[in-house]
Amino acid sequence: MTENTDEATRLPLDAIDHIAISVKDIKSAVDWYTKTFGCEIEYQDETWAFLKFANIKLALVIPEQHPPHLAFVTPNAESYGQLKTHRDGTRSIYVNDPAGNSVEVMAPY
Repeated sequence: MTENTDEATRLPLDAIDHIAISVKDIKSAVDWYTKTFGCEIEYQDETWAFLKFANIKLALVIPEQHPPHLAFVTPNAESYGQLKTHRDGTRSIYVNDPAGNSVEVMAPY
């Protein structure tokens, strides 16, 4: 950003909501993360779990259900396509970045 940029015209920054990593077994992964780090279980079932840390959430997913990905919250999420409503009430769409990484674009909640 240059010195001449008017801070009043600057757009707000988007947020990283969570990072999702693949694991073979949700229960054993949750056990390891909660015993190793200070975090809280926000949600857990047989196919995925959400762990809440001080600054971000970590999603533990099995490859058959969700791809490993980064999830961003942005007010223009619908510009990426039709959003899907998930079981937790969030709305998003998966896209790929130029390198082929899976990115979840989420509407604000």
